[in-house]
Amino acid sequence: MQTGIYSLEGKKKEKLDLPSSFMEEIRPDIVKKAIESFEANKKQPYGPSPEAGMRHATEMEGVGQGMARVQRLTQYGGARAAESPQARGGRKAHPPKAEKKLGKKLNRQAKAKARRSALAAMTDIELIKNRGHEIKDDDSLEFPIVVEDEIEDLHKTKEAVDLLEKLGIYSDIERAKKGKNIRSGKGKMRNRKYRTPKSLLVVLSENADGRRAFSNLPGVTVKSPKNLTIDDMAPGGTMGRLAIFSVKAIEELEDW
Repeated sequence: MQTGIYSLEGKKKEKLDLPSSFMEEIRPDIVKKAIESFEANKKQPYGPSPEAGMRHATEMEGVGQGMARVQRLTQYGGARAAESPQARGGRKAHPPKAEKKLGKKLNRQAKAKARRSALAAMTDIELIKNRGHEIKDDDSLEFPIVVEDEIEDLHKTKEAVDLLEKLGIYSDIERAKKGKNIRSGKGKMRNRKYRTPKSLLVVLSENADGRRAFSNLPGVTVKSPKNLTIDDMAPGGTMGRLAIFSVKAIEELEDW
């Protein structure tokens, strides 16, 4: 399978043989399982202190007195209940346990297949459009978009914007910018007030200068092949993310 290599002027220069990973069978079911495992493994253990609701001096009258078998605070002469789940200031009945294992395991082969399947989906223009990405309508673009290694030497965001405009995909950045909105729920109070839609995935080699040029654009994710995750390639389990690769990055994907 081949694709074109584009210059920084947005013109096609030559052909490049893609690694076999891009020819993997597209399996949405395996990708969905991999995303579920990825999200579950990010969760942090949480739960109350084992002593929560149990820090009282209490006593119980025992049976045969016609009273409910509820522990009472000693300093109130039995007038106030304590420590029971229904009592004010008492413990919870079945609280979340910090020792509970929240992660989900997935076979190594299934993880690798999901990763390759998500890569292969980046070559399908129908999947890319169905995911909501906005690109120019002519058929001149070949997917995945591979740009010559000079892309890794870009220093300014303006230079990155010029390249995306010449390739005809800057409209997807504008879509993400317009889609930025205030997050619902308590996340607003936790330093993540805004939610921005995902736009472009840029894959460059590890120490490329161009990483900074793209990283400030709305919705853009910049990664190296070594750190590329299933969530980067198929956010939320929806395959077909619009992506740009440098030639060096494509060469590093040979071992996938």
